[in-house]
Amino acid sequence: MCGILGIVLANQTTPVAPELCDGCIFLQHRGQDAAGIATCGSRGRIYQCKGNGMARDVFTQQRVSGLAGSMGIAHLRYPTAGSSANSEAQPFYVNSPYGINLAHNGNLVNTASLKRYMDEDVHRHINTDSDSELLLNIFAAELEKHNKYRVNNEDVFHALEGVYRLCRGGYACVGLLAGFALFGFRDPNGIRPLLFGERENPDGTKDYMLASESVVFKAHNFTKYRDLKPGEAVIIPKNCSKGEPEFKQVVPINSYRPDLFEYVYFARPDSVLDGISVYHTRLAMGSKLAENILKQLKPDDIDVVIPVPDTARTCALECANVLGKPYREGFVKNRYVGRTFIMPNQRERVSSVRRKLNPMESEFRGKKVLIVDDSIVRGTTSKEIVNMAKESGATKVYFASAAPAIRYNHIYGIDLTDTKNLIAYNRTDEEVAEVIGCERVIYQSLEDLIDCCKTDKITKFEDGVFTGNYVTGVEDGYIQELEEKRESIANNSSDMKAEVDIGLYNCADY
Repeated sequence: MCGILGIVLANQTTPVAPELCDGCIFLQHRGQDAAGIATCGSRGRIYQCKGNGMARDVFTQQRVSGLAGSMGIAHLRYPTAGSSANSEAQPFYVNSPYGINLAHNGNLVNTASLKRYMDEDVHRHINTDSDSELLLNIFAAELEKHNKYRVNNEDVFHALEGVYRLCRGGYACVGLLAGFALFGFRDPNGIRPLLFGERENPDGTKDYMLASESVVFKAHNFTKYRDLKPGEAVIIPKNCSKGEPEFKQVVPINSYRPDLFEYVYFARPDSVLDGISVYHTRLAMGSKLAENILKQLKPDDIDVVIPVPDTARTCALECANVLGKPYREGFVKNRYVGRTFIMPNQRERVSSVRRKLNPMESEFRGKKVLIVDDSIVRGTTSKEIVNMAKESGATKVYFASAAPAIRYNHIYGIDLTDTKNLIAYNRTDEEVAEVIGCERVIYQSLEDLIDCCKTDKITKFEDGVFTGNYVTGVEDGYIQELEEKRESIANNSSDMKAEVDIGLYNCADY
């Protein structure tokens, strides 16, 4: 899972880089492994800054001052099947044809056949393990077929038809065509989110933005925004004061199935994705979870409801309201420790949980505690949390999950873990409770979770992480390939180092 962003300013003398940097701060939760920006100057020159680390560390004032141009894209990387090497920081760039930058959120599930096709039929070299570089080169190869000196919108849409024909998976992309336009497109199932927004300036001109979440639009005063439809693309000309964005439904919608995990865990609560308020879905999750808890426990079994910060707070608060039990903040979070389930080995994850959360003994001592979390993945964090609660004097600990049991790989861009490492894989709820050391584990049902998120327009979701049934299907051997990549990354993680690459490319003038 990554964050992507693209902006075109009507005033071509105003640099877009500062606003891209600020937008990245609002999307930082979507990727903390690496950050990158590419901008385009008036004569088609591409300026680039990217590197490992948080946006605030990569985008220093000195580096950003060198990013000229009123049109640009940004990316925040959350590592999936690719490595954490600096070479895989995005946006990616190819100089043929025209000069193209691309930032991508998601995963392709037919990478093996695509790599063979690129090598044997197209003769384009793929230098990394990143799906994003592969997707960029497929788009470039399709665009090159037109063999024109200057590209136009129809050429871009035709090239995207080829991308949709060849690529399977969940993906949302923003890209730059040097000196020509910014473009964005979304997979035919709408698995990964992408929104388009506009902002009117005092002189009547308009600025345009593409982003992974609506929160960026509100923060930057883009008052009108909407989701791109599955299979839809948009092209925004570099001189947007004289030309309107053009939208096209490039391929028919296969099925409108956003990823359920966005609403459970990944998206900010103040975002609205596909017309669905993340905050209100999490309130509904708490209400449904409480109803399920009351089927398994007596009211007297619980003295207090405590969330695992931060994502579970909304769910836990509503759960406590429905149960009629006090809600307490029992864990204080150290905000300077990153996510635990993406750390390279088990020992680091365990110690990180203790660094990340510190229990308030007064909220646990002598109490029967219901702990609410957004999900249970490996169980590493859950086990340590239960241990901390009991060490702090809790007499009984029950553990509730806002999500159903996660029993399968997430294949569309969230690197949870291999299936065999998921705590719920081939285990009953009772066995999970025994492993993490609590009295009982209570999961949200999948039916209830879908009820919390669905609308009149969207009634189905990508739920393969819970069911093993993926909306796109998978290429033979893909899951095994994914797990082998993860193992290779873990073995080589000690060799990774933070770097920053500042690049400048001369591209064709338009």
